[in-house]
Amino acid sequence: MSRIIDDLKLQYKMGGVIIRLIFINIFLFAVPAIVFSILQLFKVNIDYMDFVSLSTDWSLLLVKPWSLLTYAFFHSGFFHILFNLLLLNFFGNLFLTYFTQKQLLGLYLLSAVFSGLLYMIGYMFLPALAGVNASMVGASGAIMAVLLATVTYQPYMEVRLFLFGNVKLWQIALVLIVLDLIQLPMDNTGGHIAHLAGAFFGFLYIRLLQSGTDLSNAVTNIINFFVNLFQPKKAT
Repeated sequence: MSRIIDDLKLQYKMGGVIIRLIFINIFLFAVPAIVFSILQLFKVNIDYMDFVSLSTDWSLLLVKPWSLLTYAFFHSGFFHILFNLLLLNFFGNLFLTYFTQKQLLGLYLLSAVFSGLLYMIGYMFLPALAGVNASMVGASGAIMAVLLATVTYQPYMEVRLFLFGNVKLWQIALVLIVLDLIQLPMDNTGGHIAHLAGAFFGFLYIRLLQSGTDLSNAVTNIINFFVNLFQPKKAT
């Protein structure tokens, strides 16, 4: 068992941003599910998803501001996380063909926040959603941002899909966006809003990058600040 854990630690340490994001998502899905399932045997019922999911109630954002980001690292079921992580691995590696690990991490985090905000704003202003309280988890918005960023930069890149053969990247993006638009008035309206918001952010990120502004630098600077803050100071 210890060898398995050591191997996983090594893969996490040596892997890039995609592997680390996948590991983090799996860890945050599996460990709480196991722990809180065991606690239920002792009649301790805690809805941990309530602490990390993003609610459409703005007052709850004041109580749990971390939810604007944590929702993008938690999933509601096995197939939910499986599908999202397969897409993250696929689209993330396409993104890394042209961009850096730091840019991928920055895009993932920033698009998650942006998608979350648009999700909440949608429930505030769309008449069909007025007065509806909902909550959301999942990395789909951030994954759509990674896809659209790659599409915006290299729309005619070809990938090979099982059963479909070679298709252009813009065609995949178009199908996914159209499906989200069609399903907006159906179930999971908030999720589809987040997908579309993430897609828009991915497009915006590349356009700003091409004009000389790399939004991911803000994330890198914040991470470096906290890393330096907790690093022991060298004696002079």
